[in-house]
Amino acid sequence: MLQLDFYGTLVAASLVLLLGRGLVKRVGFLRAYNIPEPVAGGLVVALILLALRGLEVEVRFDTSLQTPLMLAFFATIGLSADFASLKKGGRVVGVFLLAVVGLLVVQNAMGIGLAKALGLDPLMGLLTGSITLAGGHGTGAAWGTVFSEKYGLASASELAMASATFGLVLGGLIGGPVARLLIKRVQAPGCLEAEKPRIPKGFEQPNKERSITPFSFIETLALIAVSLLVGTLLNGQLHDTAFELPTFVCVLFVGVVLRNGLSVLGLYQVFEREVSVLGNVSLSLFLAIALMSLKLWDLASLALPIFIILVAQTLVMALFAIFVTFRLMGSHYDAAVLAAGHCGFGLGATPTAIANMQAVTQRYGPSQIAFLVVPMVGAFFIDIINVIVIKLYLALPFFATA
Repeated sequence: MLQLDFYGTLVAASLVLLLGRGLVKRVGFLRAYNIPEPVAGGLVVALILLALRGLEVEVRFDTSLQTPLMLAFFATIGLSADFASLKKGGRVVGVFLLAVVGLLVVQNAMGIGLAKALGLDPLMGLLTGSITLAGGHGTGAAWGTVFSEKYGLASASELAMASATFGLVLGGLIGGPVARLLIKRVQAPGCLEAEKPRIPKGFEQPNKERSITPFSFIETLALIAVSLLVGTLLNGQLHDTAFELPTFVCVLFVGVVLRNGLSVLGLYQVFEREVSVLGNVSLSLFLAIALMSLKLWDLASLALPIFIILVAQTLVMALFAIFVTFRLMGSHYDAAVLAAGHCGFGLGATPTAIANMQAVTQRYGPSQIAFLVVPMVGAFFIDIINVIVIKLYLALPFFATA
């Protein structure tokens, strides 16, 4: 076994990103279907590690940097959100939220229905629904424990981790192709010949150059550090209370308060270009570490019926994005970008959604509303609504405990 320490893991993550960029640049298929660079590089490395495991060689990474990078990314999301922009996106957020709730209901109905049709415990269907797909590894681990201890479902935690891994991979792969299909029906802003060049904002086009200074960079780094510190402390205070929230939501909330509080008091104006640079770096490294450290061999433990359910869920996600999300959001370019984002956190996680949208906007042009709406819904609302939907399903008669 080869154990990489903190520095070795950081080097490996950087190389994964460079590999992903090279692959997307040189492989026409990846570029045509808007596959995110961290996803391309990370999956190649994960597949190589899977092959090495077959040769009884295992490589392990120090993932201690993964959580701070994820929290830093959400801090920059909060620091990018001013109240004026949030007000503009109010109605769109509400409509997109309807699409998200609709998918959660459909995912669980699909999982339970297929599980019963295949002769499985309905709990397995629920576990391969919104718990692990929209919820990801964290939610899957939590509910896996509940299903094992309260409902007596054997290997629930292992099934949850494998299903969440499957969703994370597929969430990063189908968003780009879905957007490509939808953009063929609309006029993307990048295709307009007369359009004037503009400086990208936020996370829209991460490869665009942005003018920054060392001092302003340090100022922004300090704001991110404060968001991480206060957000983590706030999460600790809310732990085991009725108001308990995931740590990343607390960090994002502190970022929003910092951005708008300093602005209202006239003390400081956040420099969005520095925020976007640090946010994009954090996002890319987080995804690289997450994907290259995926244990793809866990997917081999999925029985055929479970694999059938997850493949069906992937197909449903793509069809839902095309026929519901896209149309509900207005059937225009922004709606296509939102559909790609929905694929990201409908099967995986909010960072995957952002990476999907970046791959699309980097090629076709900016979509400010998409980068406003998806982080808000993915960070603030999805976990809370998902819990409510899951508990409503668990109230059904065939889930009654013995």
